[in-house]
Amino acid sequence: MSGFVSFVSAGPGDPELLTLKALARLRDADVVLYDDLASGAILDHARPGASLIAVGKRAGRPSAKQEHVNRLLVDYAATGVRVVRLKSGDAGIFGRLEEEIDALRQAGIGYEIIPGVTSACAAAAAGGIPLTRRHTSRRVQFITGADVTGQLPADLNWAALADPDSTTVVYMGKRTFPALVAKLIEHGMAADTPALLAESLGRDDQRLLRTTIGALAQELAQGVGPATAVILFGALAGDDS
Repeated sequence: MSGFVSFVSAGPGDPELLTLKALARLRDADVVLYDDLASGAILDHARPGASLIAVGKRAGRPSAKQEHVNRLLVDYAATGVRVVRLKSGDAGIFGRLEEEIDALRQAGIGYEIIPGVTSACAAAAAGGIPLTRRHTSRRVQFITGADVTGQLPADLNWAALADPDSTTVVYMGKRTFPALVAKLIEHGMAADTPALLAESLGRDDQRLLRTTIGALAQELAQGVGPATAVILFGALAGDDS
C-alpha cells in the first residue's frame, strides 16, 4: 500500500504565515522531510512522535543530494505512511519541486502541493511596499541569481531585467549581484535604481536594507555573510513612505 506525499510550503520562516492546510498536514504527518529554512519553530507544529528528517540544501555547505531526497520520499511513502515534504517559501518557486514530483510519479505515489508565502511577497510586506503599482510597475519578475554551478545564469533576459517599469526579485543572488548589476547597467539601467535587500525574513535577525543597485553591488562585492536573502529592485523598492 502506497502512502501519500504533501508538499507543504512553509513560507519565509514565520510560523504565523503558514496556511491552515499546511498546519493540518504537519499535524497529521508520520514523516516530515524538511529544508533548513523550513525548520525551527515551524517544526513545533509537527505531530508528536513524527519522524523529522533534515534534507536541506545550502550553498557552500554540506547538503543532501537531490537524488537522495527523491529516494527518501519514495521509500517512506511506499511504506504507506503520510509524508510531508516541507519546503521554504513557496514550494513551486526555485524549490526543485519538479524533480521530486517526477520521482513520485515514476513510483506511482500520489501527492498534493500546498502553496505558501514566497519570499518575494514576504520581503515586500516587511518593507511596507507593494510589488506592483497601477500605471507603473505593472510587471513582476522572479529570477534566480545562481545557476547549477553557482554562477550568474548566462541566458537571462537583460532587456526585461533592465526595464525601469518592472519590479524584479532576485532569489539566491547575493554572491552574484555585483555581476548582475554590471550587466544591468550595461543594458541601460541606472546605478541609482532603488533596491531592497531582505535577509533572514520572518526570523529574529531579519534585516532590511533600502539602497540602490549600485551601492548594494559594492557592499556585496566586499562579502555576503551567511544570511539567506532576496533582493528587490525597481522604482517601488525605494518607496518607504
